Amino acid sequence: MISARAAALSICLAVALSGQAAAETAAPAVPPSMPMTWDRAANIKESAERIGLIQRTRGAEAAIKHIDACYRTHGLASAYSAAFEGCIAQDYLQTKLLTRIYGRLKPEELRRIGAPTADQMAQAMGRRVVAAFSQYKVSAAEADAFKSEVDKVGLPVFLKTVFPNSAAEIDALGDKSGEPGTSKEKN
Repeated sequence: MISARAAALSICLAVALSGQAAAETAAPAVPPSMPMTWDRAANIKESAERIGLIQRTRGAEAAIKHIDACYRTHGLASAYSAAFEGCIAQDYLQTKLLTRIYGRLKPEELRRIGAPTADQMAQAMGRRVVAAFSQYKVSAAEADAFKSEVDKVGLPVFLKTVFPNSAAEIDALGDKSGEPGTSKEKN
């Protein structure tokens, strides 16, 4: 069940981005008027640590509010920026965590607490991310490359920040750190 939820999150993002690809096949990875002047990996790690710390110390609601404020603030810029890209990374990481958690709950329990299903969360995140990339005409290929880098460098940092007592297990997972069912959280 959790595997299906995680797969749905990745598929939702990929499908949304592939629909965008048809309209942007000739678009450059980052438009020439908006050159990337930052270290993407470092920016992803910093963003992952920031949202992980909020999640661990103040909870999911505070993390979601932070992400919303991030999009609202940095989405006003006329150019694609490291800060805005950080918002996207944080949204993706936080949603990935919450879909794994909510995917374990029964639908009745989710209704009782007034929470969305994991699929609803993944779909909403997919719409936000596609809108964010589309706003600055970032191609689907560049968005896919970004998602891969967030999974590779951001997810381990995020998980170790949220679950500090599981850092050794997370390190041992290597490339599998984002795979459902591969970790037994101790926190």
